[in-house]
Amino acid sequence: MTDDNGNRTERLITLDAMRGFAVMGILAMNIIAFAMPEMAYVSPRAYGGETASDIAAWAFGFILFDGKMRGLFSILFGASMLLIIDRAEAAGQEPRSIHYRRMAWLAIFGLCHYYFIWWGDILFLYATVGCVAFRFRKWEARRLIKWALGLFTLGVVLTSLFFGAQLAVASAADDPASPMAEAGQSVREEYAKIDGEVTAELALFRGPYLPILDERLDNAVNPLVMVVMSFLETLPLMLLGMALFRNGFLTGTWSTHDYRRIALRWLPPGMALTAVVGWLQWRADFDYIVAVNAFLAWAAPGRLMMTIAYAALLVLAIRRAVGSALIARVAAAGRAAFSNYLGTSIVMTTVFYGYGLGLFGDVGRWTLYLMCLAMWAFMLLWSKLWLDRFRYGPLEWLWRSLARGAVQPMLKAPSAQ
Repeated sequence: MTDDNGNRTERLITLDAMRGFAVMGILAMNIIAFAMPEMAYVSPRAYGGETASDIAAWAFGFILFDGKMRGLFSILFGASMLLIIDRAEAAGQEPRSIHYRRMAWLAIFGLCHYYFIWWGDILFLYATVGCVAFRFRKWEARRLIKWALGLFTLGVVLTSLFFGAQLAVASAADDPASPMAEAGQSVREEYAKIDGEVTAELALFRGPYLPILDERLDNAVNPLVMVVMSFLETLPLMLLGMALFRNGFLTGTWSTHDYRRIALRWLPPGMALTAVVGWLQWRADFDYIVAVNAFLAWAAPGRLMMTIAYAALLVLAIRRAVGSALIARVAAAGRAAFSNYLGTSIVMTTVFYGYGLGLFGDVGRWTLYLMCLAMWAFMLLWSKLWLDRFRYGPLEWLWRSLARGAVQPMLKAPSAQ
């Protein structure tokens, strides 16, 4: 949306800049998964947790970033989805066909991302859940929030029961007299296999491309498993995004007092809960079963609280700095978030995997954060330069052209530059 001079309105700059901060924040956690075996993301015991400095780096990421930026990105996906639906309706177009074409192509992009680039794809998840979220598009904000919180709570309860049962059974392995001792030992043995999987991952990702591709094809159902595992987290977050777009929260129309109130209400308890969950993992010496429970269930309430608080703080920061060079660059990164997300996967796998620089498993956690800063700088540099000349990021243009069935204009008109 632009004004009469071809400039993007403040409402969209707020959304774009928040999306830019989110896609940058996602990298702060994903870089661990790019550079180390998968379980290292969940527990430093698996890899990269040998020193007190490593544990501090893990705690820094777990408390401040883990799940919060992905949560914010999911919220913004719901908001952007609703924005596109509203635009289509205002233009007299059929929003249903536009939406489902977009989601179909996003699913294809996601599957290509998973199979050919990186195992940590979320695009297929977003496309699948986005098809369901479309059914809620006409609901008013209060109803969306109630359902979002209800579904999110249901997801936390079910996940806690499932993985908590594993933890309870595994605890019985220490008591030979317990009737559950044998079952507990079996659970322990299954989780003990993680160490062998870490060794196998190190060999795989330090090697050439084709074995990595073969491994992905052998695990072709993993994108569907991700949908099942994450559905009751992702759908509620998208519904929250739709609600917070409807009520003006994400577009910056609330008062400064209200944004501060939201941040102060949810950030301290959210951070405290997350810190407690982190302490429980440390106290358990990062036992794998405890770590999985913490990652998938116990940390979820604190993550949601902190995600909402972060959103409020970001709106305040963006609104205060709107018009600055930094916010213009972050907003550009947000407008090209699709290109930045996939582009980051290409760059990072090339840096870390054996068919590139081969640094997989060789870089410490704090050093990875420095590499993250370098990638952030690159995002901020190229996104603004590109969008000063072109209407869309390269992958945004491709997605839009495919979804509309026609090549979209790419170059900006001289009057819009």
